[in-house]
Amino acid sequence: MNQFLKSILALGITSALGISAVNAATYEVIDKGAVSSLKYTYSQQENTNGEAAISGTDIYNFPVQYKYLDEDDYDSIVSLANNGHEGVHDLVDIEDEAALRNGNPTANDLSWVIRFLRARVTNTLYQEVGDVFAMTNFNGQTELFNVFDVKFAGTDVFTRSTREYISGITDEGWVYGNASAPYLPLDFTESDGDEVTHWVRKFTTRGFFSTDSGASIIEIIPPSEIDLPEEQRFGGESAILDISESHIAVGYASTSIDQNAIDYITDETGGCADPDIIDDLPFEICVQRIIANVYNTEAIKWTIDAEGIVNSETLGHLVTPHVDDEREYVNYAQAVNNDGVAVGFAHGWWDETVTEPDSNQSRQFYAVVYKNGEVTDFTDDHSKYFDSRAYDINDTGIAVGHVNTFVNGNQRTKFYYVDTNAEKMEMVLPEDFFIGSASTARAINENGMIVGEGEFETHNDGSSNPRRTHGFIYDITAKTFTDLNDFLTCDTAYTIIEARDINDANEVSATAITKVPRRDSKGDLMVDEKGEQLMEDVVRAVTLKPTDGEIEDCSEVEEKIERQGAGFGLTGLVLLMFAGLRRRFN
Repeated sequence: MNQFLKSILALGITSALGISAVNAATYEVIDKGAVSSLKYTYSQQENTNGEAAISGTDIYNFPVQYKYLDEDDYDSIVSLANNGHEGVHDLVDIEDEAALRNGNPTANDLSWVIRFLRARVTNTLYQEVGDVFAMTNFNGQTELFNVFDVKFAGTDVFTRSTREYISGITDEGWVYGNASAPYLPLDFTESDGDEVTHWVRKFTTRGFFSTDSGASIIEIIPPSEIDLPEEQRFGGESAILDISESHIAVGYASTSIDQNAIDYITDETGGCADPDIIDDLPFEICVQRIIANVYNTEAIKWTIDAEGIVNSETLGHLVTPHVDDEREYVNYAQAVNNDGVAVGFAHGWWDETVTEPDSNQSRQFYAVVYKNGEVTDFTDDHSKYFDSRAYDINDTGIAVGHVNTFVNGNQRTKFYYVDTNAEKMEMVLPEDFFIGSASTARAINENGMIVGEGEFETHNDGSSNPRRTHGFIYDITAKTFTDLNDFLTCDTAYTIIEARDINDANEVSATAITKVPRRDSKGDLMVDEKGEQLMEDVVRAVTLKPTDGEIEDCSEVEEKIERQGAGFGLTGLVLLMFAGLRRRFN
C-alpha cells in the first residue's frame, strides 16, 4: 500500500470510533504547541477536559551569562564559527565580533555561543544549557511553568539550566513529572590564587506534582534523602511517571547509594575528601562529577493527596541476584491504573529458566506487571523476544508497550498488548505498517484504542538516513491498524509523526511536523534577500479530535507528505527521540 495516500483500509476503524461507514471518522488537528518563546513542542498527555501536558525545547534568546566568559572563550567561539560555519545549515561566520565580546551578539553569533556552551556540557566551569521545558494548556492557552528553576541573583531572568520532564495530567488538572535542580555559579579560589567559577546543582532529578496548574510544586523526596545518614545525602533521584485518577502515583526513586561512590567521596587519599584535591576543586563539584550514576533506584508506588505523599511502597525486583553480584538491578514503574496495578520494566535473566544465577548471570530488561505484591515478566520466549517495555495500562488491565525481536536479520521494536488479568499472560503483536517496521505502543484508553508510532518508510535505514515515523491507532476489538494521517484532510498543514496518549473521548495527544515562519535564535522573524518571509519545518504538540465526516480521497495530492517534513532531517528526528524521554523511558 502507498503510505502517502489516504488508504481505504482506514475505513476499518470506523466501527471502533462509533461512527458509521457512511460518515467515516476524520480527525480535526488542534495546534496546542504554538508558544512565542520556544521553537519545538511535543505532546505528552491530554485529559478528558481537553487540558494538556506539553514539553518544549529550543528556547529563544537563551540567557547567556557573558561575564563568566573570558577572552580565551571568545577566541574559541570565533574559531568555532570560522571553522564550522560552512557545515552548519542556516548559520554564517561571526557577524560582529566586537559586539559579541561586549556581550551583545547578533542572533547568528548567539547561536555560536550556545553551540560553544553545549560542547562543554561536562565541564563545570561553563554555564549549563538545560533547554527542556514543561508546559500546560488550560482554557486553550499553552504556557510555560517553572518547576525547580530559579532566577539569577539580582535579576529577573531564570537560569534555563534545568531539564523539566512533564509526564502527564489527570482529569483534575494535576500535572506531574520530574525535573533537575538549576546550575548556579559557585566562586572558588584555587591553590595558586586563580579565581574561577564552577556551576553546581543540588540534585540530578526529582519528582514533582502540582494540583494548581504549576503555580505551586510539591517535591517527591527520595528515600535516600530521608533514610540514609546525613553525610550520605547528595540529592538523590526520583520521578513520577504516572498518576491515576484514584491518586496513586508511580515512578522510581533512589533508595541507596553505591558503596564504591561513598568510599570515593569520603576518601582522603585521592577522593573528594583529599585536601590536595579540594584545594583546587570544590567538594560539591567533585561529588557532582560522579553522583549521576551511583544511586540504586527502585520502582515505587505512592498514594498522594493535595498536600503530598500519604504513603509509599517499593514494588520489588523481578529477580534475586547472586550474593556476589555487585551490579545495580534497575526496575521502573511507568504507568498505573485506578486499581493500583502498575506496569514498567525491570532487569531479568536472559535465560528465563534460571533459578540459581551465578555472579555474572546474563540479563536484560523485560516488561513487567506489579500486582498483588508480585513482579511478573510477561515477555514470551527470551531467546526470541527481549529488551521489552510496558508504557501504559488501562482499568481493564490491558497493558501496551514494545518488545525487541529480529526481523529478517535486523533488530526491530514491535508494539504489543497483553491482558494482565490472564493466568498465563501472552503478548499479542498485531501487524503494523509492514513486517520490517519498528513500532511502539505508547498508550491505551478504556475503549481499547492503542496509539503509538511506527516506521512507515521501507528503505534500508541507517544513521545517515533513518526511516521517518507516523503516528498510528489500533483498535483491539476491530483489530484494525491505521496511520493517523489517513484521517486528516488532504490539504492539512500537519504530518503526525507520533502519538503519545489517547483519552476516553478518543482524542489523541500527538506530535506533528508543520511549516511556520522561521525565527532566529532571539525569536525574531527572518526574511530572505528579497524581504520575503522565510519558512521552516518544526515539530508541534497537537490534539487530534474526532469529527463526523468522510475520509477524503487524496490520490491527487500524494506528494503532500514529501513536501511537508522533507527538510526536517536527522536533527529533528534526534529531537523527537529526545522528546520521547518526556513521559516514558525508551
